[in-house]
Amino acid sequence: MAKDEENGGKESAGAPARVGISEAMRKAAGQLSELLGCEPSSVSSLKATDDGWTADVEVVEIEKVPDTTSVMASYHVSLGKQGELLGYERTRRYTRGQVDR
Repeated sequence: MAKDEENGGKESAGAPARVGISEAMRKAAGQLSELLGCEPSSVSSLKATDDGWTADVEVVEIEKVPDTTSVMASYHVSLGKQGELLGYERTRRYTRGQVDR
């Protein structure tokens, strides 16, 4: 039986094991990429929740020259415990060269 990381390593009968953090990161970026048809640039945050995972994924929406003028977007992604995509929402659009203050 698999150990549940969120239960302090205790085995939980009948509950599906949560995928690890690196697997959740890959799944968040990969599944969002399939839906949007855009390649993810990075995963800027990833957090375990009671229901699975939440992640913020940065995506290049419009490539421009020079590179610093490309249009980027941040998407908030919700994943189940097994890494299945439950939902996503674009939270921000910005140029690549823009710096938050």
